[in-house]
Amino acid sequence: MSLGEPTSDSAPFFSDDSEAEGPEEQGGAAGQRPEEESPSGVSKVRALLTVLILCYINLLNYMDRFTVAGVLPDIEHYFGIDDGKSGLLQTVFICSYMFLAPFFGYLGDRYNRKFIMSFGIAFWSLVTLASSYTPKEHFWALLLTRGLVGVGEASYSTIAPTIIADLYVKGKRTNMLSVFYFAIPVGSGLGYIVGSQVSNVAKDWHWALRVTPGLGLIAVLLLLFVVKEPKRGAIEARPEHHLHQTSWLTDLKALSKNYSFVLSTFGFTAVAFVTGSLALWAPTFLFRAAIFTGEKAPCVEAHCASSDSLIFGAITCVTGVLGVASGVQVSRQLRTKTPRADPLVCAAGLLLSAPFLYLAIVFAELSTVATYVFIFLGETFLSMNWAIVADILLYVVVPTRRSTAEALQIVISHLLGDAGSPYLIGVVSDSLRRTDSFLWQFRSLQLSLLLCSFVAVVGGAFFLATALFIERDRHRAENYVQTDDEPIVVPKSGRSTRVPVSSVLI
Repeated sequence: MSLGEPTSDSAPFFSDDSEAEGPEEQGGAAGQRPEEESPSGVSKVRALLTVLILCYINLLNYMDRFTVAGVLPDIEHYFGIDDGKSGLLQTVFICSYMFLAPFFGYLGDRYNRKFIMSFGIAFWSLVTLASSYTPKEHFWALLLTRGLVGVGEASYSTIAPTIIADLYVKGKRTNMLSVFYFAIPVGSGLGYIVGSQVSNVAKDWHWALRVTPGLGLIAVLLLLFVVKEPKRGAIEARPEHHLHQTSWLTDLKALSKNYSFVLSTFGFTAVAFVTGSLALWAPTFLFRAAIFTGEKAPCVEAHCASSDSLIFGAITCVTGVLGVASGVQVSRQLRTKTPRADPLVCAAGLLLSAPFLYLAIVFAELSTVATYVFIFLGETFLSMNWAIVADILLYVVVPTRRSTAEALQIVISHLLGDAGSPYLIGVVSDSLRRTDSFLWQFRSLQLSLLLCSFVAVVGGAFFLATALFIERDRHRAENYVQTDDEPIVVPKSGRSTRVPVSSVLI
């Protein structure tokens, strides 16, 4: 692949690092490049299989995450807990996932990524299975196991996008990331659907948590025997021996000065806040609205039969696919007119979702049909961000810092986003509730969920700010030349030895 090849509508993602090599080595590389089918070291067929396997695992992760939300009324009734404690189920998982992400990000930039993911997913599967045997007297045990589930997702989410980045570039990378991020809304929707339907069939919500562990162990086998570790940066003509590792503190310092990365991360934090709140509370809110309007009877038995999780799950699946696909397509068309297309599309998605989410919450007591229509529109616009935000990170950050950047984005977006938002919504709901009547169970949750629309507007503002810096930061990443601690060649005993610049200066 050469610079003279026709490019896609995405901006080029190559830089010239030939200065680091001698003339003979350059000539050899130039002679071999046309014959190399894939500089990443992974064949086209295996690269495609790798993306599909990563999508399958991503789908499983989100299925498991939102299975609990699909049976939340049952869990509340089973343990006799209020909204605040219910919100903790999502919060402890996100906190565990968030705090472990930097650790796995560090490992992912330095060691074999598929082995790290295999360990995390195997651990996640076993812990999820264990959580399904929690007795009624020990709600803390369910909280603990849900927290440990974060190990699996932290090991996976920080690393998987970087593998895709090392397999594809330009337009193909965007397309593959789109396929990868389709799994988030589809998996989330399947979590609601599978959780609620398995619970209905078994008449026991515990069985809803026993579906994904077996599928997770299959994912581990696929990772170990099908996926091949690609060479970092090789597909971008910037292989690992050209891009030298710097210290973790140096990586963090560089990322903090990357305004596109920082601002888009804060924008994505707003997305995480809104999706985290809706993911846990929307089915319960719709169930309470139906009780308030008299469409459904209150939950007084051990099993709270409700179709709201099923309907919301189906809406999440469809809107996720439409949102991700439309976001990528609009961005692709807009790139022909402006290089700032990606952050502008993200901003538009959030700003357009805010009024529809507001209307969905307000209309819940008036019209069930109108509520579902507004939820459909709001979630579609909200989903436009997923693949684009991931693409922004990958092209404004150099390959040797991408897992660290993914981990840092996960920490910030979850710390300020969906780590606290489900719990915050629950606490606000409890504080607003004047009595324990069905009216106030519905009304207090309705008022607390209105916070989502405000946060969506703030997130749109952050993406608009990202557009001011996106061109500069992308250019810097594409033409990156190391300065601090950059290895240089110094004669030693008749050989060429690479040492840090700082060592020579001292």
